[in-house]
Amino acid sequence: VAYITELFIAWYSGVEYEQYAFLNRATGPYWWAYWSMMTCNVFSPQFMWFKKLRTSIVFSFIISIVVNIGMWFERFVIIVTSLHRDYLPSSWTMFSPTFVDIGIFIGTIGFFFVLFLLYSRTFPVIAQAEVKTILKSSGEKYKKLRDGE
Repeated sequence: VAYITELFIAWYSGVEYEQYAFLNRATGPYWWAYWSMMTCNVFSPQFMWFKKLRTSIVFSFIISIVVNIGMWFERFVIIVTSLHRDYLPSSWTMFSPTFVDIGIFIGTIGFFFVLFLLYSRTFPVIAQAEVKTILKSSGEKYKKLRDGE
């Protein structure tokens, strides 16, 4: 709904540049990124309408990864299509990332993994069912040790 609303507002506003920008996203030199974004974020979650697929953990995981990739494509489309066409025809070039762009991208991935690993170190993943089973089998023994019996 959000993508359609964004397209409608660009059309309804009557601003020629905004209409061109949206048309250029879908049909311009970066059309592949736009349609990859639409496929990942709009079309792939439609498989969740089928109960057999949405109850599968493996399939849900795959769809979540595909949507995550689609969100990356959305950021790419927003940034790159905005930078490769400007009001000045002299700046109409294809986007090519610099060392700074590549460094920022790699840095964000590294920053995510550092925070994720710190979180998993602080709050380790422990299944509640296992904790309950261990408490049931050994809880009374440790209760007696604690009370000094």
